[in-house]
This record gives sequence, C-alpha cells and structure tokens, in this order.
Amino acid sequence: MTDDTTQEVHGNTMVTELAQILEAHRGERHVAVVQDFPDPDAISSAYAHQAISAQFEIGVDIVYAGRISHLQNITMVRLLQIDLIRFDEALDLGQYDAAIYVDNQGTTAGSVVKALEAAKVPALIVVDHHERQERLDPQFSDIRRTGAAATIYAGYLEHGLLPMDASQSEHVLVATALTHGIITDTAGFIRAGPEDFHAAAYLSRFRDADLLEQIMSQVRSKQTMENIRRALANRVTVESFSVAGLGYLRASDRDAIPQAADFLLTEENVHTAIVYGIVTRQDEEEVLIGSMRTTKITVNPDQFIKEVFGQDAAGHFFGGGKLDAGGFEIPVGFLSGGRGAEYRDLKWQVYDAQIRQKIFAKIGAELPATPE
Repeated sequence: MTDDTTQEVHGNTMVTELAQILEAHRGERHVAVVQDFPDPDAISSAYAHQAISAQFEIGVDIVYAGRISHLQNITMVRLLQIDLIRFDEALDLGQYDAAIYVDNQGTTAGSVVKALEAAKVPALIVVDHHERQERLDPQFSDIRRTGAAATIYAGYLEHGLLPMDASQSEHVLVATALTHGIITDTAGFIRAGPEDFHAAAYLSRFRDADLLEQIMSQVRSKQTMENIRRALANRVTVESFSVAGLGYLRASDRDAIPQAADFLLTEENVHTAIVYGIVTRQDEEEVLIGSMRTTKITVNPDQFIKEVFGQDAAGHFFGGGKLDAGGFEIPVGFLSGGRGAEYRDLKWQVYDAQIRQKIFAKIGAELPATPE
C-alpha cells in the first residue's frame, strides 16, 4: 500500500469516527480552544470546525487567551467575519458540554485548559498536526504529520462532513480561511507535502481569490520591523544556529517573535533560528515565549524544545513542535510584574543568560560571551 493510499484510508477512518462523535453529541454546546496567540492555521481550522459542527446542531464558540496582533490575522478575522472570544475569568465555562482543541494539544493554551479542567468540561476532540504532547485525554484524536491543521479540515470537507457549495457565502469564507491557513503554515507551500497541495486544490473550487489577496497583502507593522532589527542586532550564531532574545514585548507585539525567527532563518549558513522574549499579558502576568524554525532535517524542533526546557511541576512540557517549527512558553511566575525598569532589566538579563545557556548546551557549543 502506497503512502498516499495509507493517508486516504486513515483520512476516511477519521472522518467516519468524527462524524459519529459529533452525531452522539448533537444539540450540545462546545468550546473550540486555539493557542493563546492564534495563527491563521488555528483560526481557519476552528472556523471550519464551527461550520461542520453546525451540521450536527452543535453550537461552537472559538476561544483564545492571548491576543490577535499580526496584521494578516486581524484582516482575516474581519474580512471573513470570524467570531472569536477572548478568554477571561468572567467567561461562563459551565455553558459548555465539551472542549475541542484545534491546532494545539493544550500546551499552548495553558490558562484555558486549566480553567476548563476546573470547570469539569471534558476534552472531546483534538485535531492537530504537531507532535503528540500527551497533555490531554480526548475521546477523539486526529493528529497527523501534515503541513497544516487546515489540511486535515479540508479533508473533512472533501469527504462530506460539510457538503461544500460555491454559491453559499459561508462555504466560500471557510474555504478562503483554510487556504490561507495552509499557505502560511507551509511557508507558501515551500514546506508543503502532497496532502497539502491536494487540500489547496480542492479548496480552490470554493475560495475567494480577491479576499485571499486582500488578507495576504498586509505588510509588517513598524513595531514588528523594529523587533526584527533587534533580533538581528542581538543574535548569536554558532554551529549554524542563530539565537536571539528580544527582551520585553507587549502582548500586541508577540507575533514579532515567530516573524523574527523566520527572518533569521534566511541568513546565509543558518539552518536553525530561535527567537524569544518576555511577553506581558493584560493581567500583568509575564511569560517567556519563544519560536524555533529549522531547515535541517536532522533537527527535530519538538524533541529539541522538550529536551532543552523540560517540564513543569505537573509533568507538562513547556513546549513542542512539528517537523520544521516549534514554540515554547515558560511562566515567569511570582517574579511577574515590575518594580521599575531597572528591576525588569535585571530579570531579563537572568532569563536571557539562562535560555542561551540551555540552548548552547544542547547544541554542544560554548556560549559566546556577548552577542555579535
């Protein structure tokens, strides 16, 4: 049996099982959880799940705990009329019968996961394309090595979970969103596999090219460009690894971290880039957030991040990833908050030195005294 045939059989099995799960929960109300700072893949996949669930009379709210700050993401949400709810403690979780995790397995949505567990809202479904994280115990799990979670959802549509009709505006918006999700998570199809190209070809029958162009034509903000400049200035390059700390960032600038990592990866003789910074959330909680990108096949971001940063007291890893990218989030804890700029600078020096030390120890290289 060929790989394509195996994928097709697996896809058909997953569609059948998911349909059975949704039918068994017909008429319920679910919450679809995306990562704290959702990207187009997460947003589009959750949007597709919402549309599919409506076929089973299941109401779905899409919830995230961080911010939507990337200009493309903001434009996507507005143009495609996608409703997302920003999580806070006032949200009544008792209204939900089950939780759905899309493009994540709970490790990048920690506060929402803990709140749902405290409210005894069970994890029903996980659909993701990252490596297994073993954080949740859902009734249904579809975790595959595809370029995007949107690819998986496109397969669900193609196999009839939502009979697509180009004359229906909602179907056009879903197809457009999923196409954008696939494009962005595969770096414009550079890292796409056969299943991603197949999904995009299927969606092309329904997506709105003009809307897609408007979304993708958004430029980087001045603040993002400044943070990329800081990454270039602060980077340390050893053994083809480029590592940069950005210092403190506003929550609205969080998306500059993965964008800076993508940019550093374009430098000559660099195969892996890691960028991190401390993000201050709305509630003044501080979290050290990082992104990893690699073009080297022997570097496994999921394994690398787990081995470098380890687990919290509950045994949950601080991060993970997929074939060519990963991320991590480490709470600053009781040191969150500030006593002025001097105290904050001291904290950053400690965290920056510790992160770099751990990364270069993993690489097996001596830590340079100062950035280039």
